[in-house]
Amino acid sequence: MKTINNAFYEELGDQWLTAIDHPIALLRAENRLRNPWIASKLPSSCKILDMGCGAGFLTRELSNLGHQVVGVDLSEESLKIACKLDPKTTYLRADVTAVPFESKSFDAVSAMDLLEHVENPTAVIQEASRLLKPGGLFFYHTFNRTFLSWLIVIKGVEWCVKNAPPDMHIHRLFIKPAELQKICEDLGLKQEEIKGLNVKVLSKAFWQMVLKRTVPDDLEFVFTDSLKVGYSGFARKLT
Repeated sequence: MKTINNAFYEELGDQWLTAIDHPIALLRAENRLRNPWIASKLPSSCKILDMGCGAGFLTRELSNLGHQVVGVDLSEESLKIACKLDPKTTYLRADVTAVPFESKSFDAVSAMDLLEHVENPTAVIQEASRLLKPGGLFFYHTFNRTFLSWLIVIKGVEWCVKNAPPDMHIHRLFIKPAELQKICEDLGLKQEEIKGLNVKVLSKAFWQMVLKRTVPDDLEFVFTDSLKVGYSGFARKLT
């Protein structure tokens, strides 16, 4: 049985910000769409936990908007980049299933591009639920377990981005939206919004990526009605 390759995050260094021939450039493009959407759902002056924060793309943006944000990740090298870019924000090396904060400490918790990188996503969501105050928001982004997601997210990235690491994604770890909703409901989180997310295919930047196997800086992702590939959403903690 294949296991997920999370080790490549330790090797990225400044490529988090500069690489155009690595899938991390796709993550930068996704964040350009998702981060403003997340920010628009938050009340002012929140206390936020960003699980699996990586180099802090979301953490830093929310901090700059005036929120009190903590980023946690297991990758020391990624956290070094995050701290270098954003020394005023708190970053901790921690297991996202055992974050060292008291229960009901946060107004919002995010798990973006994280749930498909762990063997037990329920444990991650359980920890998010524990840490949320009543009424707090849990944000997520992950991939649906469909043939189309395998074709686009796994094979498509291998074909269209030169330096895609092996086993960066494992299809069996993708999560169907109904499965995720059931996990959330069982843990006291009521889903409030869910939307599909995919690359903007009808664009010059997309076809440049296909032909050159690099990711242009102007590549765009868009929200869609279809949940067949990637999807983002948020749920509210009930009690």
